[in-house]
Amino acid sequence: MSADVPATEARSDATAGLDELDTVALVALLARESRRAFDAVEEQAGAIAAAVDAIVPRLRGGGALHYVGAGTSGRLGFLDAAEWLPTFGVEPGMVQAHLAGGGAALLRAVEGAEDDAEAGAAAMRERVAPRDAVVGISASGGAPFVVAALKQARELGAVTVAVSNVPGSPLTSAADYAIVVETGAEPIAGSTRMNAGTAQKLVLNAISTAAMVRLGKVHDNLMIDLVATNEKLRRRALRLVTALAGCDLARAAELLAAADGRVKVAVAMARLGVDASQARARLEAAGGSLREALR
Repeated sequence: MSADVPATEARSDATAGLDELDTVALVALLARESRRAFDAVEEQAGAIAAAVDAIVPRLRGGGALHYVGAGTSGRLGFLDAAEWLPTFGVEPGMVQAHLAGGGAALLRAVEGAEDDAEAGAAAMRERVAPRDAVVGISASGGAPFVVAALKQARELGAVTVAVSNVPGSPLTSAADYAIVVETGAEPIAGSTRMNAGTAQKLVLNAISTAAMVRLGKVHDNLMIDLVATNEKLRRRALRLVTALAGCDLARAAELLAAADGRVKVAVAMARLGVDASQARARLEAAGGSLREALR
């Protein structure tokens, strides 16, 4: 293999003859191969934690988190960004995603979009503020759209994070913090949606979830800032209040009604013996942390 070819583009000896396997063996092989993604992410726990600790103060100060990527990497950024509001009840705009080629590239490849460095830089100039954080995602670490975006974001004063699967890439050089999950050759050469993509999704899961924990969106291991937009989530909110407030369902319903459906406010009301406005004030003084508000 040429030294100019990234490891993510190499041919895997472990999956040679893959097309001749029966379907059970094929699926088992793909499952075994995917374990490398999990191991590679765990090895980067320290780097991921450093990135989270840099991102959280930006979000706490009213900044936004921006994901930037091309192709599979960009779509994974969109996927993670789309989950923040319904999962954690964040303010609209706290997380934003930028995909080379725009929305059209979510469903189909847009020719030349990944190579358009100026478009990446322009996207940052239009949307990124100095108090923000920007995460650039690229399997090879060489996508011009993403590299240029990260360089521009850094010049604007935003904190920058690179998520790549290849060490020593232009992307990692452009970032304040580098997360390199070395997944090596893909089971099918050239398909970075597999091991590299799995690793990237795990990293984004870790960044977003850990950031939300640090911002008080999670209590113990319970997601308490959910937005109850359907019956399933309304039932979940009731269960959370009964568990954390130590009350029955009828009382939980009363508390949630008074708290405008906010689980944290309802629990604080019950545990502190205060009304909704007082509960909100206690939570605000505690930086949104229910645990701190109850101390």
